[in-house]
Amino acid sequence: MRRRLAALSVDTCVVAGFVALGRNSHSEGEAISDIAIVAAPFLIGLAVGWVACRHTDHPAGMRIGLVVWASTVVIGLTLRGLVFSRPTPPVFILVAGTFLALTLLGWRAVWAVARRRIARIGAAADLSAP
Repeated sequence: MRRRLAALSVDTCVVAGFVALGRNSHSEGEAISDIAIVAAPFLIGLAVGWVACRHTDHPAGMRIGLVVWASTVVIGLTLRGLVFSRPTPPVFILVAGTFLALTLLGWRAVWAVARRRIARIGAAADLSAP
């Protein structure tokens, strides 16, 4: 449960960071309420992805990351345009998809490499122990 909550927290921070960076780069303000409103469709998409993957034993795995990324982007962009009445130009689709892929999948890739290295170091330490 702790690993799932940690992975969900990192994903949520990624989405919030994406929105905060975007709003800042367009000088749209940094009020928490404004960020929450703009982040809402993407957070809903993130939640749908997590619900779809709720039975996994590896919440930081790349497969889960792909599902979470796809649902965050597809549902987030759809809701942004249809429900939240915000324009969704093609370049924004490209930027959102790329940024969220790099971050939602990127932290998982770094985590996987770190886990492998830690396991390798641990195995080497076990071999050298008396």
